[in-house]
Amino acid sequence: MSERLQSEIKFEELRTAAGRRGIDLFGTARIDEEHRRRFHESIRDIAKSLPYAVSMGIRLSDPVLQTVLTAPTWTYYYHYRQINSALDQAALFVAGEIQRGGFAALPIPASQILDWELLQAHLSHREIAGLAGLGWMGRNNLLITPEFGSMVRLVTVLTDMELPAQSGGHARGDCGTCRKCVKMCPVEAIDDDPGKFNLDRCAAQLRRFAKSEKINTMICGLCIKVCRGAGDS
Repeated sequence: MSERLQSEIKFEELRTAAGRRGIDLFGTARIDEEHRRRFHESIRDIAKSLPYAVSMGIRLSDPVLQTVLTAPTWTYYYHYRQINSALDQAALFVAGEIQRGGFAALPIPASQILDWELLQAHLSHREIAGLAGLGWMGRNNLLITPEFGSMVRLVTVLTDMELPAQSGGHARGDCGTCRKCVKMCPVEAIDDDPGKFNLDRCAAQLRRFAKSEKINTMICGLCIKVCRGAGDS
């Protein structure tokens, strides 16, 4: 059996197992040094021995997001926490499957900020998902998927199990003429040019919401609920 066929079989086995855990999006990618340099220093060294990544996503509930009118709601906050917990459990399960196959695996938390000044986590789940072909970076600085737009949460597992370099559907696209997120943002953090997204404005508004809505979590949801994917203008 060729190495390529073996990696494809492993991929399908993991995707099937993840699907049983409620995963809606599944892809794999190979991580090069350029991307690894952007990992948080706490995992950068160990990641050198884990050159492959499994990227997984769960779709957010549209009705829950529709409760977000001008600010995040407690309904959305609770849903956000549930999805993150489900992603962490799925990552733990997939990591266990990999380890039972004789390989190493490092599940990365779905939502854990390590540097509050830079709002940096262990790594960018959005970037890994893009490498895995699950979507592209949109104007709102979030991953846009063909299936669900921005209405997804993501998690990553790093591993030394050889997996297909890009397997999630090879999504390559842009936001086309859609500007819904630009119009929705209350602080004009989103620009027509995705490269001009204003993270400082966005973060400041998240902090205001965390205080004003008494949810003590930096979430918003406004640009997410209007994003339905490519070509939705």
